[in-house]
Amino acid sequence: MSAAAARDYQHITAELSAGILTLTLNRPDKLNAYTARMGRELADAFKWADEDDAIRVVLVTGAGRGFCAGADISGGADTFDTSAASATKGEVLGSAEVRRRESFTMRIFNCRKPSIAAINGPAVGVGITLALPMDILIASTEARFGFVFARRGLVPEAGSAWFLPRRVGLSQAMSWCLSGRVFGAEEALKGGLVSEVVPADQLLARARALAEEIASETAPVSIALTRAMLWRLSGEPGPGPALDIDYPITRALGAGADVKEGVAAFLEKRKPRFPGKVSADMPPAYPWWPDKD
Repeated sequence: MSAAAARDYQHITAELSAGILTLTLNRPDKLNAYTARMGRELADAFKWADEDDAIRVVLVTGAGRGFCAGADISGGADTFDTSAASATKGEVLGSAEVRRRESFTMRIFNCRKPSIAAINGPAVGVGITLALPMDILIASTEARFGFVFARRGLVPEAGSAWFLPRRVGLSQAMSWCLSGRVFGAEEALKGGLVSEVVPADQLLARARALAEEIASETAPVSIALTRAMLWRLSGEPGPGPALDIDYPITRALGAGADVKEGVAAFLEKRKPRFPGKVSADMPPAYPWWPDKD
């Protein structure tokens, strides 16, 4: 039995093939509406990806015609009430420390493997904020987006008040969040939320091609470090912190086996076979940030 098959997932599915872990939000009869169980399963799957050197890339999509239509509100007006009196309807959030450590947001953000969201249909509310910590977002022409929280009396959640402005800029984030309106794939592309839009029947093939390129052409340790540097250093006011970090990392990698293999593969005109593993070969400078996540 494969590791994917052994996992008791009910609201997502997991398939590992050729180094690519494909996670599918799997409540198609409800447009994959988000549940607390779905969040826990996503967190578990990204923890698995982080720890398993056989996984090179995580690809996330939705079953049927939706990506994730937002929170499942079939419970009515009490859906978002997480007080003790309503614990059977929602999920008690627990301490801030537990939320940070165990949430799908932080599992995705801290995962050392890159992630791709293939957004195949409606992605509204938590249905889009759960994708914001992923590294590459691509959309089908059928995708629809909405940061609808203010229209439900809520605020942007899942860390999206941090992620969204970093992706699209403060002005665009304000426009989408304050209006709460739903918009299409082309506006998402123009606004920088997604990197490309492709026809619906080509979406998964395109996402898979991106994943395969990463898995076959790049070094796992380099990818883990690169995504951490881009996410964590892009908000610094100047280049100094980046220079402080990239020098010791470059020095450590330059003396290692991955660089030797990368240069040899280039000169020999073949695909590289990088020996480095994120479980054992991260340089001493990693992690460079205080453990406050």
